[in-house]
Amino acid sequence: MRTTIRGALAALALLPAVALGALGAPAASAAPSPSADPSGTPAPVTKAGTSFLTAVNLSPGQDANVAVSTGDYLYWAFGAAEGQTPTVRLTVNLAPATDRHGPQTWSVEVFDGLRRRQSCTAGTQNATGDQSTTTLALDCTLREVRTWAEPWSGDPLPGTYYVRLSVTDAPQPDLGLASSVQLHVAAKGGADNAQPEGGELKAPLVPPAGGGASTAKAAAPVAEEEHWYTGWFSGWNSRWYWTIGGGFLAALAGVLGYNLTRHPRGHRPGHHGAAVPPQGSHQSGSYADRP
Repeated sequence: MRTTIRGALAALALLPAVALGALGAPAASAAPSPSADPSGTPAPVTKAGTSFLTAVNLSPGQDANVAVSTGDYLYWAFGAAEGQTPTVRLTVNLAPATDRHGPQTWSVEVFDGLRRRQSCTAGTQNATGDQSTTTLALDCTLREVRTWAEPWSGDPLPGTYYVRLSVTDAPQPDLGLASSVQLHVAAKGGADNAQPEGGELKAPLVPPAGGGASTAKAAAPVAEEEHWYTGWFSGWNSRWYWTIGGGFLAALAGVLGYNLTRHPRGHRPGHHGAAVPPQGSHQSGSYADRP
């Protein structure tokens, strides 16, 4: 019994040393993982989304190098700050000429956070290559991102922007051929001249994708609108008032319609148009006594 207890105590005494050795061994042998680029540029993304909801986010300075299938819709998202003028550049490496059956046309489009298509001030948005063409170059330069805009305008505002690359024309047998795309987003300018006419935007329409910088201020909480009936029915919203008001108007319209369309009460006509005498009346005399 004593021997068993002494052995257990010796094992417990060795546990701290074993634990320290186990923790120290990986730390001594582990080496820092090398970054993809010594300059700190993030590694290019190797995939693309197929819709706005699945668009792949690009960090500032990050490119895309994706193997794609001809005919697919490809989506990427990037963030733009006020005062910047983004430029999207793409290089499409087409499938081998021996596998293609005719010319192909590729198109690039840029949308803002509200999915409004933004016009390009410069660049080649549509490029067509014949069967011998190996690469296509597309680019689109947007307008300067503003700090504010009128509600009816489509001016670019700070936030997320989406890039969509698609094939607009290609022979049917060429759809599905393997190709590759390189995407680069550049932005020039800054926030020095980003506030035209004294306007100011409280917050971006959509938070910038991929951690993109934005100098817009955070939006202040919006106070609830006060009405004359706010204190009476504190737990109700506007739908309750519209429902009650609509029901009252419908009932009133029904009563008025009934009064306007009902038939006037009078004597009921008898056979052959003769009037039926009212009930309870007594006719005296015979037929001969009538004048």
